[in-house]
Amino acid sequence: MSTEHAPSSPAIRGAHLVGSVNLPDAETVFRTVNAHLGDRMRRIPDGEVGERFYWVQFQTGRLDTMSGLSRIPGDAPLLRGVFDPRPFRLDDGVSADDLVFPDLGYAEAALDSYAVFRSLHQDGVIPAGVRFQVSLPTPAGVVGPFIVPEDRAAVEPAYERALFGELQRILDSIPHEDLAIQWDTAVEFALLEGRMPSWFGDDVLAGVVERAVRQAAAVPTDVQLGYHLCYGDVEEQHFVQPTDAGRLAAVLRGILDAAPRPVTWVHLPVPIERDDTAYFVPLADVVVPEETELYLGLLHHEDGVEGARRRAQAAATAQPRFGVATECGFGRGPSERTAGLLDLHAAVAEAW
Repeated sequence: MSTEHAPSSPAIRGAHLVGSVNLPDAETVFRTVNAHLGDRMRRIPDGEVGERFYWVQFQTGRLDTMSGLSRIPGDAPLLRGVFDPRPFRLDDGVSADDLVFPDLGYAEAALDSYAVFRSLHQDGVIPAGVRFQVSLPTPAGVVGPFIVPEDRAAVEPAYERALFGELQRILDSIPHEDLAIQWDTAVEFALLEGRMPSWFGDDVLAGVVERAVRQAAAVPTDVQLGYHLCYGDVEEQHFVQPTDAGRLAAVLRGILDAAPRPVTWVHLPVPIERDDTAYFVPLADVVVPEETELYLGLLHHEDGVEGARRRAQAAATAQPRFGVATECGFGRGPSERTAGLLDLHAAVAEAW
């Protein structure tokens, strides 16, 4: 670990929760987060409780109900004893354009959780001005792991239409002044790092940005918009450890330059061992607009406040203004870790 740090402590303001929180239900998440972090949060997710606990894995249950898609044959051990990891392929003679997707579950979950959020908001438990955060996967985040490589390019547009339909239902049902939408962008970095065959064309980065721009355009300007840029979190491990923040910076710059509307916030991971300034150097050339909140996932339960402050000092050499978060959601970690992680956010970040 490097001892090279910024000469003074950075001013860290605000905290962000990526999405998943290991608590039993949405009401408990809202109440607990507000109790621990009320003056540091501008938006609160519902914790991705229930079937969403393992991010997009529950989508395979939806795909299982469809005509035109079938699991590849063979036996495979269940993931976490619940999910069948075998991918899907298009049936012979079936065009992806003819696929009819079922209810994907995202709108239903958002509307159920928003009813709880609204009640707590009206009762004064959740302060005025705090928004309800809905975290959605990018289409690639579902198509990449669950569709065989040769069919991904065909299936992605069809799944995108279905997912955007879920988003539209959310937009039609939740007051925009209460709503914030986050696009969880993870599989894209597996493509950029060469850990998964790409179907984005010869210029993978351009393909990532092009899709992110479509995602931004789908969110009206009176709804807050954010991006969680992620290197994966299967069993609390990245699919590859980034050598530095270079690919993150490239995607961030592309989104900020090309998005047809303001980006309210963006979140980037910081591996636990990276308290060296070299990791953050690529971020120094990214111009983050004043209206965009930058959150760095530099909080780790293993080394707490002291480790977070080391990483924050190094980060401040590249970006002087940011808030804090964990690298990813923490809904799959032990439940007894949850309160301590929330308190860690509060210990490192100042109130808004």
